[in-house]
Amino acid sequence: MFEGHDPYLVALSVVIAILGGYTGFGLAARIRGRPDSGHRLLLASAAFFLAVGIWTMHFVGMLAAPLPVGAVYLLLPTIISFLICALVVGISLFFVSVGEPSVLRVASSAVLLGLGIVSMHYVGMHGLSGDFAMTHAPGMVVLSVVIAIAAAYGGLRAFLARRGGVQLMLSAVAFGVAVSGMHYTAMAGMQIGPSDGEAHHHMEGLVASSQMLSLVVTLLCFVIAAGFLLSLVPDPRKRAAAITDPSGAGFEPVETVAGGVAQSDPPLRPTPLGGIGQPPRGAPVPRLPVEGADGTHFIDAAEVRSVRADAHYTKVHDGTRERMCPWSISEAEALLDPRLFLRVHRSHIVAIPHVALVRKEGDGAVLELDGPSPHRVPVSRAKIAEVKARLGLVRRTA
Repeated sequence: MFEGHDPYLVALSVVIAILGGYTGFGLAARIRGRPDSGHRLLLASAAFFLAVGIWTMHFVGMLAAPLPVGAVYLLLPTIISFLICALVVGISLFFVSVGEPSVLRVASSAVLLGLGIVSMHYVGMHGLSGDFAMTHAPGMVVLSVVIAIAAAYGGLRAFLARRGGVQLMLSAVAFGVAVSGMHYTAMAGMQIGPSDGEAHHHMEGLVASSQMLSLVVTLLCFVIAAGFLLSLVPDPRKRAAAITDPSGAGFEPVETVAGGVAQSDPPLRPTPLGGIGQPPRGAPVPRLPVEGADGTHFIDAAEVRSVRADAHYTKVHDGTRERMCPWSISEAEALLDPRLFLRVHRSHIVAIPHVALVRKEGDGAVLELDGPSPHRVPVSRAKIAEVKARLGLVRRTA
């Protein structure tokens, strides 16, 4: 597979893919921990670094290959190959960053991303121009597609797991090696021969030499390296938590008990939020943490209308708007007062005192919660009887 390739450039291409994967998925993993206003910038940045990493790896690999003398690159297919890569990466990350990341959603996004990576490769290969003929072995093309989809699926799973540190680096290494493996698998199936008087790739349109492409690739390598180094800078919210508690133990939540006496719970396990908004242990919590543009805020549980699952986190609706909460749906269910809150669906918890309307819909039901901006929440069929009982709609028998 690597016969005739420059070993140093091959190694560089793998490193570039790993750094691009680490930076891109590291940024993408922060999407779910930010308010909606920060999603677009993070999504665009993640897509950019992933696309640049994949595309740069491809062309470093091309520079490492023993290509015919005089081969040049057509600018239009080369630019289109990058745009394809950036587009499918952005769409794939968007699909798995909104709503509930079901297996079907993640698999579909992985297929799209994998096919996009393969399309980028072969469109870029189509941009290789010169007096020669190029063919591709069908079996190696199929194998490269399979590897690309597998790499995409693994990368998206790393994004959804919100991994950091060593775990994210291991995932990035696996992703970079897989993407590079796809490239070199496809290159192993490529065969270049004489044109027999009729060139397979005509030199039409604007072209770039290997030297010019090397300059562009070098610049992009610096961009990826800079992005990687910036991604290693600690989260400001973690530094803020450390400043607030110089001991380094993080915040210890306070539980209100009878008589107004405050009692501290045991230290909490660390999370990506650096200790802010940690779920306490013990009695039902009086307040819920929600993410804002300027930090973590807290709202009274009495103001909460509903809690909706959003991957590993939740969205809390206070009757006016919906905001991100760092707790999972299971943590919220365990920490909210069961006398006031009820899980009516695998992805929804409602505040029973705020139910203003209930009606049957299909096999389940729908609840409408009061407030300045009323909203509706689905009820699963298995929970209808319990909801009716909690609302006093069950007819009592003598």
